[in-house]
Amino acid sequence: MEVASAPTEVAFAARRQLDWNELDQIVHAAETRGTKWLGAREISRLAPLYRDACADLAQARGARYSAPLVDYLQGLAAGAHAVLYRSSRGLQGDRRPAWSHGDHSAWSWLRGALEIFPRAVRRHGGAMTLSALLFFLPLVGGLVAALLDPTFAARIVPEDQLRPLAEAYRTGFDQGRGAGMDAVMAGFYVHNNVGIALRCFATGLAFGLGSAFYLVENGLATGAIFGYVTAQGAGANILTFVVGHGSLELGAIVLAGGAGLSLGWSIVAPGRRTRTASLQATARSVVVVVLGAAVMLFCAAAIEGFWSASGATAILKRGVGVAMFLGVTAYIALGGRHSAEAEALEREEGLP
Repeated sequence: MEVASAPTEVAFAARRQLDWNELDQIVHAAETRGTKWLGAREISRLAPLYRDACADLAQARGARYSAPLVDYLQGLAAGAHAVLYRSSRGLQGDRRPAWSHGDHSAWSWLRGALEIFPRAVRRHGGAMTLSALLFFLPLVGGLVAALLDPTFAARIVPEDQLRPLAEAYRTGFDQGRGAGMDAVMAGFYVHNNVGIALRCFATGLAFGLGSAFYLVENGLATGAIFGYVTAQGAGANILTFVVGHGSLELGAIVLAGGAGLSLGWSIVAPGRRTRTASLQATARSVVVVVLGAAVMLFCAAAIEGFWSASGATAILKRGVGVAMFLGVTAYIALGGRHSAEAEALEREEGLP
């Protein structure tokens, strides 16, 4: 990308300066007098001027305009953002939810994060679909192969790990576990699952091949374990155990793998950008996916440690598991759609 010439920057600033001055005056008035003293026209103009300023900031960064101009626009957008999303309920033109009043910056940040995450997943929908195929097709293959021939599982997973698993699931969890053991196991699940997800993501830098390898490997091993335990007569127990947290745990691994595949593809096919610029742009977007996947894994570990092995009935556990699956699917598919706040935050952070 070429560095913009000075006349181009000057023309850009001259064309947009009136709107910037107007937004600056509104922000200054809100900061000095309070938003309740803003006029109807100022209130109606604040949101569109803020969105335009975010777009101008993204354009200035993309065109590599001078640092003073970028800093000015960044400060202007930040000031307008503070007025829009942290002001009192008297401000009616900012499209905030009805419950928002007073200083709710922490809640606004949380709401924005919850909306940006599923939008980022959908933005990389192709990579996420490929990741799901690379994980679940080997899982099904390993499951079927181990059901037909239990010795197959021992060629994928060490036998000294398979036998204790089969024995534990054959016994079941009707009596639950001690509270101390629940906490220990929850910590183990966090360490194990986060490690798997990080490998699926980080190895994507090897042109996506590392992510593909770990997705296939973990999918095959998971399926082989399921098939082996089922062949030993404990299929119902392992299903009851896994169903409560499986949508979060396996879903997070797929999302982390999809993020790694996106990184790899940004290097393989950078388009008109340099490979470094393409990688940087993609990384800014997929890091949102990775952080969300990490939260999913921590939630899955808590459920796995304290609920999946509890003494609750199988029917209740399976019902909760189905509800969890439907909730996660709906959140990823629908969360953050048509959200003006999420769109503004994405522009402010320079997300593609």
